[in-house]
Amino acid sequence: MPRTHARTLTLRAAGTAFVVELTEPVPRVLHWGADLGDPAEAAAALALTADAAVLDNALDEPRRFTVWPTERDGWSGTPAQEGHVAGGGAAPGPLLTGSRHEEFPGGGGEIGLTLTDPGTGLDVELTYHLEPSGVLAAGAALTRAAGAGPQPYDLARTTTLLPLPGRATELLDFTGKWSRERQPQRRPLGHGGHVREVRRGKPGLDSPYLLVAGVPGFGFRGGEVWAVHIAWSGDQRYLAERLPEGAGAHAAVLGGGELLRPGEIRLAPGDTYRTPVCHFAWSDAGLDGLADRFHALLRARPGHPRTPRPVVLNSWEAVYFDHDLDRLRRLAERAAEVGAERFVLDDGWFTGRRADTAGLGDWYVDADVWPRGLGPLADHVRSLGMDFGLWFEPEMVNPDSRLARAHPDWILGPARGRGPTSRHQYVLDIAHPDAWAYLLERIDTLVGEYGIAYLKWDHNRELHEAVHGPHDRPAGHAQVDALYRLLDELRARRPGLEIESCASGGGRIDLGILQRTDRVWTSDCNDPVERQAIQRWTGQLLPPELMGTHVGDAESHTTGRVTDAGFRLATSLFGHAGIEQDLTRCTPQELARITAWTALHRELRPLLHSGRQVRADLPDDAALLHGVVAADTRAALYCWARVATSPDAQSGRVPLPGLDPARAYRLRVRTELGLPALHQTAGPAWFEAALAGWVTVPGAVAVRAGLPMPQLNPGQALLIEARAAG
Repeated sequence: MPRTHARTLTLRAAGTAFVVELTEPVPRVLHWGADLGDPAEAAAALALTADAAVLDNALDEPRRFTVWPTERDGWSGTPAQEGHVAGGGAAPGPLLTGSRHEEFPGGGGEIGLTLTDPGTGLDVELTYHLEPSGVLAAGAALTRAAGAGPQPYDLARTTTLLPLPGRATELLDFTGKWSRERQPQRRPLGHGGHVREVRRGKPGLDSPYLLVAGVPGFGFRGGEVWAVHIAWSGDQRYLAERLPEGAGAHAAVLGGGELLRPGEIRLAPGDTYRTPVCHFAWSDAGLDGLADRFHALLRARPGHPRTPRPVVLNSWEAVYFDHDLDRLRRLAERAAEVGAERFVLDDGWFTGRRADTAGLGDWYVDADVWPRGLGPLADHVRSLGMDFGLWFEPEMVNPDSRLARAHPDWILGPARGRGPTSRHQYVLDIAHPDAWAYLLERIDTLVGEYGIAYLKWDHNRELHEAVHGPHDRPAGHAQVDALYRLLDELRARRPGLEIESCASGGGRIDLGILQRTDRVWTSDCNDPVERQAIQRWTGQLLPPELMGTHVGDAESHTTGRVTDAGFRLATSLFGHAGIEQDLTRCTPQELARITAWTALHRELRPLLHSGRQVRADLPDDAALLHGVVAADTRAALYCWARVATSPDAQSGRVPLPGLDPARAYRLRVRTELGLPALHQTAGPAWFEAALAGWVTVPGAVAVRAGLPMPQLNPGQALLIEARAAG
């Protein structure tokens, strides 16, 4: 007798489909990936083919991988929910009690599922929201029922999981360290779990960032890929897991959630825990296709920056702690002369802050250094046509500070005594109501008093032994929640205020913090050799306009490497550009080149901050080709860069990705930043012609056949502009 299929719910957007079947007791995901066409026909066929074989020595009915997988389903992998009630209630058995389904006119929609678990007294509200970009946002709210009894439910972990097909057998995620963030690492997905846990109180410099599963050999421009990103600014857990028996009709699972410390979430009757949103995305166009979806998601946010991103001068590597009004006035004047549009005063302006060993937490202007306050500098900056920004690190405190001495109970740490400092800092318990109110008052007052347009919000140390109170209750979740509330309140009070997420450089880059900030500081390292890779992979999630990309001194302050000015300028062009050096010590020739660079950035900014990021798949990691292509493919800017020497003497034909093969394009080399040092006697003919003017090339040749590239010396870069002909 044919089986009667339950009702199916489908969401579709941008070539992606998500299909849920309302089976009982718990629904299951039938499909996540490519749009399969007519939703009714596809859903019926998916439901018909949803059950795998009944295996020997296994459950006597087909295993099903549900939306809230538990052992009741025969799922032996990581469950959706782990916890207990006074040592009991450890076998969740949720039941579907309600559902809703909404499709949006512009594509996408939302599915809501309500589950009730009588054994644990939990109600679970699952939400799947498919954006027009094709990114699926999934999350849950767990509420302890009011009549569930006096004992709290101790929630150990929740994991949001989606199924993967058998062809997704290769994994990509990221690691890193200070000044070398977001370094890719790949491996096969075998049986068992690939788990990345973050226990740093923030995503960290070694953040997994994205966990990508794909077909073998997927690259920037090709291959089918599935990915997850956890939108949470604290401890996290990423997971890809494959069992021999599969996951229902699927082969493996992908997902993640917040990493909770024991006892951190205790749900009394009426209490609710909301999981971080996990953003899932699928693409059949490789990593660039995946990046397209995330960039479209971010650019569609109501709060996404719409005005041109101002060129920034940040004072840190120019003066460090040597704050002197006259010196900073001169620096601001040079910044305005070369075309900067924003001046940011970095660390060193507040009470007792002559080095990084003291003063942190005392958010009052140092009267000894600034007897008239910051007003004279801020007013001077604005008189030069720039807006004024200021550095803060609100979540940290030096033991040598008035704040620490007056309020030791505001500092996180065990009751037995705090462990060693890191960077001479402890962590301020910003979930403490009085500490939270102090920070809000101080920051809001300074923003109002000095007309601050921009906050550089830093977070340098990691959270170890992040507990508070006499019983050492875990504080990581509450810390992130308090941070979000603080940022939200500041933005509500100061609607025009822009905020940068900085955490020892790129240690807190996630879509949770980016709901409340306007850009990230990509890395403390301005060395262009390192930056080429760091920016390349940061762009897997973020569009260029959200990435701070600054040009620094010839000798990098973090690596000591000396690099060519043209290479530094070309590298920092592809983002939210800025300057991180003492312009008062530059020669007239150096200032002229930086002026040319800011003018070039302003010219190309509309393209760079709205187009599609593209990256070429090249066999040689020492050479890089990346760029930005306009949405209508009529314009593009590419960077051809070399970071090291190679065994091969020639690059061969290199395709220019992202252009339309059906168009013809005019190409030229932009020379405003100077010509790179070349490792050749003469360049390819098209290149020599493009140095003098426009060269017309059929799009099919540029995209499919490719162009032989000039041979660059290491540490050199070249800018190639493309415009549609006619």
